[in-house]
Amino acid sequence: MQTNGPRPGHSSASGVTITGPVVVIRSDAQQSRPRIGEPSVVGWILTVAGALGLSASLVLTIEKFSLLADPSYQPSCSINPVISCGSIMSSPQAEAFGFPNPLLGVIGFSVALTTGIVSVAGVVLPRWYWMGLCAGLGAATVFVHWLIFQSLYRIQALCPYCMLVWVVTVVSLWYALLHLASRDLPARQRRRRWAVAGRNHTLVLTVWLLTVAALIFEAFWVYWQTLV
Repeated sequence: MQTNGPRPGHSSASGVTITGPVVVIRSDAQQSRPRIGEPSVVGWILTVAGALGLSASLVLTIEKFSLLADPSYQPSCSINPVISCGSIMSSPQAEAFGFPNPLLGVIGFSVALTTGIVSVAGVVLPRWYWMGLCAGLGAATVFVHWLIFQSLYRIQALCPYCMLVWVVTVVSLWYALLHLASRDLPARQRRRRWAVAGRNHTLVLTVWLLTVAALIFEAFWVYWQTLV
């Protein structure tokens, strides 16, 4: 007798897959869940990171101009000998290209924020645009790591707003690269790759954050001891 049930290997619209005697049921939420690297997900990440980076850059710009207008001005984030934005703002490294560094952040994070917003809105940006964005974020990340070194081992002071810029720059680059890489993979390979990336995409960022935290802890070890 012939039945009209689903055949082995058949996937129904309800998310039921039958392979021999094994029935795999996938919920609609699992099927429609966005993957890391998709434009909508990366768009939200860039929107949040861009907004935070732009806010920090604007605050640093205002503080820098206030310090230029009045050398006795005390920046709001100068709290103690280590958390001292004034020490950083007064250093030559704060004007690496002949003008205040935060102006670069205002421009760069405006681009990242705009990219995130249009991606969330569903606008499909061309591959060359994402390549340019990754190149810009890559250059910014190199500059950020130079600033980290200068802050820890030359100026020997920390700025909370600067540290926020460090984090959002690296986060933006990482997820922009994940999106760009996903566009170059065949459909089946992309699904397999992002199944792994979806579970491990925070690993690189976690290792980076722990490394920077360890460097900060080591660089100011003498000061931390005075707090105990």
